Amino acid sequence: MSRVGKKYIEIPDGVSVSLAQDLVTVKSNRGQMDYHLPQGIILSIDSGRIMVQRESDTKTVKALHGLARSILANMVQGVSQEYQRVLETFGIGYRVQLKGDKLLFALGYSHPVEYEIPKGVSASVDDKQSVITLKSIDKNLLGQTAAEIKSLRFPDSYKGKGVRYAGERLKLKAGKTGKK
Repeated sequence: MSRVGKKYIEIPDGVSVSLAQDLVTVKSNRGQMDYHLPQGIILSIDSGRIMVQRESDTKTVKALHGLARSILANMVQGVSQEYQRVLETFGIGYRVQLKGDKLLFALGYSHPVEYEIPKGVSASVDDKQSVITLKSIDKNLLGQTAAEIKSLRFPDSYKGKGVRYAGERLKLKAGKTGKK
């Protein structure tokens, strides 16, 4: 049995989980998320807990058992308390501004870079215009959005200039040494 798949998912207060055929719906006051259960996966909901089980021990169903449980656990956690990802811009003149539903970056290019924030993700920028905070109930969408923003200007391996996740440690390379 899958070690991840056999764990229960506790349903916190204010979150409701419903099952209609193979569609699982998780709701709270923050939002709603839906997930279609893969074939061969059975879901049972009782007394504030979700248990994910499998019908057979075929290779594909075994592979999907832990995955389905992890996705459902992320959905329950996301609607109960939003996921958050913080990005920072490093470099002289590197900054970001929030204009409606778009982020406007100055990243050392000859032109400003505009990034449209997808629906389901909210963004805020600090007063220094260097820290971006992204929030969403969907962990997958949040991670994809953060990765796309980071890809606008990856951190330089010599000076560390660019967009990086908060707390990310870079191993900087040594530059050239002068002639003697």
